[in-house]
Formats: sequence, structure tokens, C-alpha cells
Amino acid sequence: MSASTTKTKNAFTTSGLTKTYGSGETAVHALRGVDLELPAGELVVLLGASGSGKSTLLNILGGLDHASEGSAHFFDEELTSMSDHQLTLYRRHQVGFVFQFYNLMPSLTALENVELVTEISNDPLDPGEALKLVGLEDRANHFPAQLSGGEQQRVAIARAVAKRPTVLFCDEPTGALDSKTGRTVLGVLQDVNINLGTTVLIITHAAATADMADRTIHFSDGGIRKVIINKSKLSAEQIEW
Repeated sequence: MSASTTKTKNAFTTSGLTKTYGSGETAVHALRGVDLELPAGELVVLLGASGSGKSTLLNILGGLDHASEGSAHFFDEELTSMSDHQLTLYRRHQVGFVFQFYNLMPSLTALENVELVTEISNDPLDPGEALKLVGLEDRANHFPAQLSGGEQQRVAIARAVAKRPTVLFCDEPTGALDSKTGRTVLGVLQDVNINLGTTVLIITHAAATADMADRTIHFSDGGIRKVIINKSKLSAEQIEW
């Protein structure tokens, strides 16, 4: 797959995207016909309370889950019609994931954790360069247990961006961090967006994060409540928590 990250195209377009778990009276409607356009190259914040459906949307756009109805496109390719094998290739070559919990291999150093991803990538960053990008080149030979929470999250980001993904999905990336460390991590994500041109989607319940976004999508009850375009972004360091 190939894709341009110019701002003139949409990285993602959804139409009537629906996700229902179960059936009958016990059915849970996680997404209720979501229509959405996400321009490529932007940093987007998706705000909503727990259970609002924002993580379900991320999972479908990230190729981790299937929609019940509707369509989702990644540039000109329809994600909702892909086979499991095609979705695997999509995740491998186009998508990076950063989660609240770092999911690092405890028996591997920071550098070795990043190397795991570069071994299956077509055109990866040098693992050392990826760690330098997140400001951890001097911690390359440390194990996760020797790193702070913020440092572990930055290693996780380095691992995600080392394969040069077109889009980076971040699900509550600062949820387990204090405000100072959280700003540092958000600053790294902002740098990835600006310097690598990666489309970044941050899912969070921290409303202040919206101040650094190109656009903020407010999610509620499985749907979009409003979309706000931010014409005067702040840097991550300027965010007031």
C-alpha cells in the first residue's frame, strides 16, 4: 500500500460507521452511524468520556476491529472491505499504535524493543535515530524497569514511529502520567506530526489536550457531537492541565 500524507487529502473518511456488540435487548451500540473526514498530516484529538465509542472508532480505523455497518476508507482504500490478511498488512506498513500501558518487553533494552518493529518494516528508521527522536538516545541500553513511566512511554512512541507509519493512533497516551511528564510525551507526539508529517490521532478524556490539535472531535454516545478546527494551536509545553 502507498499513501500520500499531503493535507489536501483525507487520511480517513467514514460514512454511516456503526459498531454493535451483541444483539437484541442486550445489544451495545458503540458507534451509531459515524460520518467523519480526517485530513492527512493533521494532529487530531478525539475527546469523550469512557464508553463514548472513541476507542471503538480507533480500533476500526486502526484495522483491529470490524464495523457492523457503514464504510471506512484509508485514502482511496476501503478498510471495511479488507480481509484479515489485508488488515494485517495495513497495520504492519501504515499504522503505529501507542497505548496507555507501554507494552514493552521487560527482558529487552529500549533499543531492542524498538528493533523488534524495524525487523518487520519495509523502510524503517534506524532504531537509534528513533530513540533520538524522542530524546532517549542516552537510555538505549536500559531495560524498562530502569526507566520512568514517561521514558517507557517515549520508548513506546519510538517503537511505533520507527517503521515510518503513515498514521499514529494514540489511545490515552498520557493516562498513566503526571501533568509534567504528560506534556513531555505530548510534545514528542507533536514533533512526530510536524517533523515526520505523520497523521496523529490522540484519544483522550483530557480536554486541555485539544489546545495543541489541528482539530478536535467531541465524541458522545457513539457519535460525533461537534468538530472544532483550531486556528491557533499551542505547543504541548503551553498546555494548562
